[in-house]
Amino acid sequence: MKMTVAIGSDHAGFLLKEVVGNYLRGNNFEVIDVGTYSEERTDYPEFGAEVGRLIARGEAERGVLVCGSGIGICIAANKISGIRAAVAHDVESARLMRAHNDAQVICFGERNTTSDLAISCLETFLTTEFEGGRHEARVQQLNALDEEREA
Repeated sequence: MKMTVAIGSDHAGFLLKEVVGNYLRGNNFEVIDVGTYSEERTDYPEFGAEVGRLIARGEAERGVLVCGSGIGICIAANKISGIRAAVAHDVESARLMRAHNDAQVICFGERNTTSDLAISCLETFLTTEFEGGRHEARVQQLNALDEEREA
């Protein structure tokens, strides 16, 4: 069974989102593209939240988000209960967000991430398993913060 990956971006991340989407489709991933679909100005919160919602509902296993810096759209995804999103700056940060934090969403800044670096980080993100062990308690603590926010 192939993994389903939700992708999204605002206008400032559109070109890199297209590169990522083409890579995923070319490597037999099921892709749900929530937009945006052009370089016309948009606001990142709606795209970050929608990718988060798809994962929270179990309609996608992982997500990829892109905006100009990667930061704003990452914050938007993290507003969805149960979502752990992080910005990748290099392959090691992509590995650690999965291995130690069980992140479901990787975020990129198009202004500071080349296509080659994004693909290398994405490959690592998609193939790295959560280590569990001592990290499991920390992820449970993160999940408890969602419950606190919802109370």
